Amino acid sequence: MRRPKSKRVFSSRRPGSTRTFSLVAIFFIFALVLAPPIQHYFNQRAQINALRAQVDGDRAALEAARLELMRWQDPEYVKAQARERLHFVMPGERQYIVTGTPTGEPEAVANKVADQLEDGSPWYTRMIASITQVTGEK
Repeated sequence: MRRPKSKRVFSSRRPGSTRTFSLVAIFFIFALVLAPPIQHYFNQRAQINALRAQVDGDRAALEAARLELMRWQDPEYVKAQARERLHFVMPGERQYIVTGTPTGEPEAVANKVADQLEDGSPWYTRMIASITQVTGEK
């Protein structure tokens, strides 16, 4: 008995191309399945790092507040702050407050402002301009 001749069909595909395609498809599906959890993982890690940095900052602020509280519990510090901020003096002391410009010439500033204004302007315009000029230069 003779076997019938089998027809060979020539295809343009190589035998390994189906395997390669299936491997690429599997890796693609694998990447699609794993991408969202990996993204969530990295987002959560970033949030954790941001929260840790915030906690560290809050701890530093708390420690600074504790040190400030300890300073305010010292009577000498309170006296020094009252003298500096509120201009308090001890009984029997005299306090002198120096006013004027840093160069010590408040008249020169007032004259400079008066020279810039028009003649015949009301007195209150000159006063406001001189106050603005003096406070603006400090």
